Amino acid sequence: MWTEERVELLKKLWSEGLSASQVAKQLGGVTRNAVIGKVHRLGLSGRATPSRPARTSRPAAPRTLVRARPEPATPREQKEELQSRSEDNLPKESRASSASELPDLPLSERATVLTLTERTCKWPIGEPGKAGFHFCGRGAEDGMPYCPEHARKAYQPAQSRRNRERARTERLTG
Repeated sequence: MWTEERVELLKKLWSEGLSASQVAKQLGGVTRNAVIGKVHRLGLSGRATPSRPARTSRPAAPRTLVRARPEPATPREQKEELQSRSEDNLPKESRASSASELPDLPLSERATVLTLTERTCKWPIGEPGKAGFHFCGRGAEDGMPYCPEHARKAYQPAQSRRNRERARTERLTG
């Protein structure tokens, strides 16, 4: 099966950088695995050119400036910011209840990206990049990313979500 002529052709094709599959096709009557086995037995591991096209390197990502850590906002400032931001997206009937659902978190319960664990609530509070941004940080339920209060907000039945979206759309168009 491996005559001297075929072995010489194998060596030539392999040194040209053809893959084992390509060599097998050129030789005919042998499998890719047979070519790989013969290459190893002959000790032909080195190649003149790689069998795969060279990877084109991606352009380096632009460097971003790291800002100093923002000063923590007072609980009052956080509450006002959250209320003003969230009130724009809520129907009128739920605007009053949203303020009572967001109690001020003591500084000891707040979490940053560096202090989050699998057992802390990862609900973002505030605007990323602005003063006072943090995560809830209270205890999360097993297997959940949020505390019970935030899980109720995050995981709402589809029907009530659809109704809210319909009401919001009607308000905007009507």
